[in-house]
Amino acid sequence: MNREERVRASLKGEAVDRIPASVWMHFSEVDQDPTALAEAQVAFNEKYDFDFIKLMPFGTYTIQDWGAKIKIYCDKYKEPIIAGRPIEDVTDWQKLEVLPAVYGTWGKQLQFAQKACKLRKKNTPVMQTIFSPFTIARKLGGERIFTDMKENPRILCSALEVITQTNKNFIKANIEAGVDGFFFATQTASYDLMDDESYKQFCEYYDLKVMDAYKDNTYFNTMHVHGENIMFNTVKEYPLPCINWHDRHSKPDFKEAKDLTDKCFLGGIKEVPYFVDGVLHYSSVLADSDPETLISHIHEAIAMMDGKRIMVGPGCVCDPKTPEANLYAVRKAADSYLK
Repeated sequence: MNREERVRASLKGEAVDRIPASVWMHFSEVDQDPTALAEAQVAFNEKYDFDFIKLMPFGTYTIQDWGAKIKIYCDKYKEPIIAGRPIEDVTDWQKLEVLPAVYGTWGKQLQFAQKACKLRKKNTPVMQTIFSPFTIARKLGGERIFTDMKENPRILCSALEVITQTNKNFIKANIEAGVDGFFFATQTASYDLMDDESYKQFCEYYDLKVMDAYKDNTYFNTMHVHGENIMFNTVKEYPLPCINWHDRHSKPDFKEAKDLTDKCFLGGIKEVPYFVDGVLHYSSVLADSDPETLISHIHEAIAMMDGKRIMVGPGCVCDPKTPEANLYAVRKAADSYLK
C-alpha cells in the first residue's frame, strides 16, 4: 500500500499493511516564512518516513490580521505568543471584517499549503490546520469572551459569523491548493469551560458551518479536541471520519471510546502541552522516554483498538526537543505491531 491508500483504509476501518503514523511539532525557527516552513515539514516527514503531513502554521496565525499583537522569537524552542489582544471592549467585536484567504498572515498559511503540496512525495496526504470559530474568538478576546457570551450574545454571535466566513474562504483556497483534508482544532469543547447548551449555541453551530465547507470535498478530515473533561459524546457526532484528543492523558481512552463510535482514532502518544506565562511547555513521552519504552507505549494504544481504525500520532503537538531516536521509534512501533 502507498501512504494515501494506507490512510484511506484506516479511516474506513479496513485492513492495512502497517499502521499509519506521523508526528507533528512547531518549526518556530522558520514558521514566519511559508516556503522555509513547507520545506522543513516535507523534509521532516521524509526523514522519518511518516505517512502523512499535518501542516503546522503557528498557533496564532488566525488573529494577527484582526489586530492581535504577536511576539515572534524565530527560535526553535519558543513559539510565537500573544502580546496584545484586539478585543478590549464589547464593541470591538463589531469591528471584525471578513478576510479573504490571500490577505496577510492567512495568505501566508495558504502559500505554505501551496508549497507543501507541491513538494510532498507522491501519495502523501496533507492536512491543513484550522481552528474553530469560538477558539479563534477566545484568542482574540481572551477570557472576557465568557462574559460577552452571557451579557452580549448577539454581538458575539455576529463576530463568530465573521470568523466562520473567513475560515470558509481559507478552506476553499486550501482545497484549490491541493490539501487532502483539514485538522479542525477546538480548544473549548470542555465541560471545564462551558455546559452543553452554551456549547451548542456558541460553538457547535459555527463548527458545523465551517465543516460544511469541506466535509464532502476532502477525505482526510480530523477533529482535534484540546484539553481535559472533553465533550466527547458531542464531538463524536461531527461529520468527520477521524478524532484526535489527549487520549493517554484524559478520558476517554481508546478502549472506552471505541465503544462510543466507529470512527478512526488518531493518537496513542501522550503529549500534553501547557502554557506558563504565555510560553508553551510540555509533558512529553516523546521527549522524555527511551525508544523501547516509547514503542511499548504505542503498542498499548494500538492494542486497545485491536490494530484497527487507528493511526499513530501525538495527542497534541509534540515537544520539539524530542530526540531523533524516538521519532524513528514511532515509525518502528507502527511497523512492528502487525508483524
